Amino acid sequence: MPRSVNHVASRRRRKKIMKMAKGYFGARKNVWTVAKNAVEKGLQYAYRDRKNKKRAFRRLWITRINAAARLNGTTYSKLMHGLSQNGISLNRKVLADLAMNHPDTFKAIVDKAK
Repeated sequence: MPRSVNHVASRRRRKKIMKMAKGYFGARKNVWTVAKNAVEKGLQYAYRDRKNKKRAFRRLWITRINAAARLNGTTYSKLMHGLSQNGISLNRKVLADLAMNHPDTFKAIVDKAK
C-alpha cells in the first residue's frame, strides 16, 4: 500500500509562510527554505521588539516629564515622590502628554506635588 501524505495541510502551512514572506527581497520571497527562515527570524524580532517598544516609550515619557519638571523648578524623582506622597496617581504617559501639550495643567500638578 502506498504511503499517504496529507498534501492539503502541508500546502496550507507552506502557503501561510509564503504569504508572510511577501515583500521580502530576493530568494526570501519565493524559495521555501529561505523564506521560512526569514519569516521565523522576523517573528522573533517582532516578539522582542513589542517588549522593547514599551521600554522605549517609558524612557521617552520619563525624559519629557523630567525636562518639564526642571522648567518648573524640580526634578523628576522629586516630582514623582511628591505625587505619590499626595496620592496623585497619574501614569507617566499622561504626565508626559500634559507636560508637552498642556504646560499650565502640568505646572498646577507640580505645585500640588511640592
